[in-house]
Amino acid sequence: MSAVDVKDIVREKYGEAARRVATGSTSCCGGSSCCGTTSGADNPITSNLYDISETGALPPEAVLASLGCGNPTAFAELAPGEVVLDLGSGGGIDVLLSARRVGATGKAYGLDMTDDMLALARENQRKAGVANVEFLKGEIEHIPLPDNSVDVIISNCVINLSADKDQVLREAFRVLRPGGRFAVSDVVTRGDVPEKLRADMLLWVGCIAGALRDGDYEAKLAAAGFEAVSITPTRIYRVEDAREFLVGQGIDADAMADEVDGKFMSAFVRASKPGGAN
Repeated sequence: MSAVDVKDIVREKYGEAARRVATGSTSCCGGSSCCGTTSGADNPITSNLYDISETGALPPEAVLASLGCGNPTAFAELAPGEVVLDLGSGGGIDVLLSARRVGATGKAYGLDMTDDMLALARENQRKAGVANVEFLKGEIEHIPLPDNSVDVIISNCVINLSADKDQVLREAFRVLRPGGRFAVSDVVTRGDVPEKLRADMLLWVGCIAGALRDGDYEAKLAAAGFEAVSITPTRIYRVEDAREFLVGQGIDADAMADEVDGKFMSAFVRASKPGGAN
C-alpha cells in the first residue's frame, strides 16, 4: 500500500468519525472503534485514558472524538507560557487540555489534515471558550510552522498511521526549539511477531500503516537528531484483549498466545532536541 493510499484511508476513516460525533449519531466510531474493535469502556485501547477532572470541563464531543491510545498531556510536563503542537489533533481533546496547562501566556496548536475533524475541533474550542488555541490544516509530514517555533510536541496514537515516520520525526525536530521536548503517546511493538499476525493485530489496534518496534522507534528518533530517547509502556495488550477480533479473522487465539501476548503496547515516547539553556 502506497503512502498516498494510506493517507486517503486515514483521512476518510477519521473524517467519518468526526461526522458521527458532530451529528450525534453515536460515539466516535459506533461499534467499530478507530483504535480497536469495540468502543467506550469495553475498548482496552481507548478506555479510561483521561481523568474526569481533565474532561469534566470539556465539550462532550471532544471526549467522544478522542481516538487515541494514551494521554500525552499527563506525561509531557507542560509549563505555563510554553508553545505546544499536537500532531494529528483530531477533535481537539489534547489541544484543549494543553491550552489549560500552558495558560494564557502559552499557546496550543493542533495540526490535522481532515476537514471534518478540524471543523469539529474548532467547534469544541468555541464551546470550551479557550482563546490560546489554533487549529491548522496540514500533514504531520509537512508541518506548517517555522523552524524553532515550538517548545513541546505531543501526539496521541497518530505517528503510527504515517507511512513516512522518518519524515515526521525530521519535521518534529525542525519545528522544536533547542531544548524542546518530543512527548507522544503511540502504539509500539516489541519482540518478534510473524508478519501476518502482526498485520492482523495492527488492524485490530487501528494502525493502518503499522506501528514501529521499540528499538526501531529509538533509532529513528536518534537519526532525526534527538537525544535522551526513552519509551515507557503505559498499557500492554494481552491476547485476551484481542481474542474476539482474532477469532473473527480465523486465527486460533490460544495457539498464537505466546506470539501475541505482551508484544503490542501503548507507550509514552520521550526525546529532546539538543541545545537550549544549560
